[in-house]
Amino acid sequence: MQITATMVKELRDISGAGMSACKNALVEAEGDLKRAGEILREKGLAAAAKKAGRVAAEGLVLAAVTQNGKRGAIVEVNSETDFVAKNEGFINFVKQVNQQVLQSEAETVEALLEEKWIADPAQTVKDVLTQQISTIGENIGIRRFERYAPQTGAVIEYVHGGGRVAVMLEMNFNGCDDEACSGPCIEAGRNICMQIAAMSPQYVCQKCVDPEYVANEIDFHTKQALAEGKPANIAEKMATGRLAKTFKEICLMEQEYVREDGITVGEYLKSISKDKNCSHSIVRFVRYEKGEGIEKKEENFAEEVSKAMQG
Repeated sequence: MQITATMVKELRDISGAGMSACKNALVEAEGDLKRAGEILREKGLAAAAKKAGRVAAEGLVLAAVTQNGKRGAIVEVNSETDFVAKNEGFINFVKQVNQQVLQSEAETVEALLEEKWIADPAQTVKDVLTQQISTIGENIGIRRFERYAPQTGAVIEYVHGGGRVAVMLEMNFNGCDDEACSGPCIEAGRNICMQIAAMSPQYVCQKCVDPEYVANEIDFHTKQALAEGKPANIAEKMATGRLAKTFKEICLMEQEYVREDGITVGEYLKSISKDKNCSHSIVRFVRYEKGEGIEKKEENFAEEVSKAMQG
């Protein structure tokens, strides 16, 4: 049977695979479009299995919020190379994953992968991911996600560096009933998201810090001061002082506000509340940085070329 350009295009539109792969699948299936799709899927699964062990530490982190600000999602999808992370097809896939998470109720990546793909319910998220791996030719993985859906307040998002860092923040706005107030309050929330992106705090405030962490820090700094020859009462004061300095680094409300010298983030938030005659509070936040915690394989390009020539 003669394989026409129209048939190839139709299969490509359905599968997302390359033109050459579509033509070869149609030839193998003797023009049967359904069978050709199955062949592509089978080969895609095989290709994905081969690539599964390869380190994927590049990619994108994105965040999205519904128009009413009542639901938000943040995701990290990894690729092997930065080149693929800039590919339009990959970027669109990550955006779709973000929307999938936004509408989903899945709590784990494993559960998400088994869900019906919202853009095409005939496929699962895993099916579409496998197609992406086959089409792009790299290992791609949905690494993590988080979703906020507060009963009160709003979710605000910020993405920095084209997807290198993403932040999602939940805030409460008490007394913000009119549009003239809510706009500036959302802007204040986005400013705080930028603070989180830049300064990477670990907790909202000092009260949120794990008591065990506080006790361990006090113990560590006390022993350190005693080892320096300080009396016990002085060592205790020094430990408290050093812990206070740590709080200014790891607690969002205690951090110096990067957009205005001389005030903390907490003081900035209070100034906004006072100016608008309402009350704001940070409930929680999450910050993703692409590839954080993934051990990247060090590549020596000269050695790689040399091995390829010898092999």
